[in-house]
Amino acid sequence: MNTFLVPMAENPLIPAWGELIVSIVFILILTYAIAKFVVPMFEKTYSERTAAIQGGLEKAEKAQAEADAALTEYRAQLAEARGEAAKIREDAKTQGAQIIAEMREHAQAEAARIAASARAQLEAERSQVVHQLRTEIGSLATTLAGRIVGESLEDDERARRTVDRFLADLEDSDDATSVGRS
Repeated sequence: MNTFLVPMAENPLIPAWGELIVSIVFILILTYAIAKFVVPMFEKTYSERTAAIQGGLEKAEKAQAEADAALTEYRAQLAEARGEAAKIREDAKTQGAQIIAEMREHAQAEAARIAASARAQLEAERSQVVHQLRTEIGSLATTLAGRIVGESLEDDERARRTVDRFLADLEDSDDATSVGRS
């Protein structure tokens, strides 16, 4: 009889001793082979994946730190640029105000110069008109006086004295009239 065959009379749930020993030896050999060859390969693969994941996390953390540093630097540069822009605006306002003040001052000086020139020109024209009027009034007064007196007043010296006296009397009467009005 074969030991591997189960007799009918025996309990079918209990294996035969030979099959049990062969199964245990086979399980031990299989366990040894798995522990010797398969588990180290799994451990190696697990270690490589862990290292890769850990390296990836470190790279990601490093990249995040660099991004944070770049963002901080960007914000600092942006704040600096805004400050510089504000300073440039203030400088431009100051320069604009200074230019406006200089232009006003220049315009006032130019207006004063033009007014002084106009006053001088008016005074010169006034003097010229007064001189021409005196000459005309003198000649008219001499002619009139000559007609009234019946004498010729064509002598220049005598005519000049007469005209000067007439104009002085005329000015005195104008001064008296203007004093009386005041």
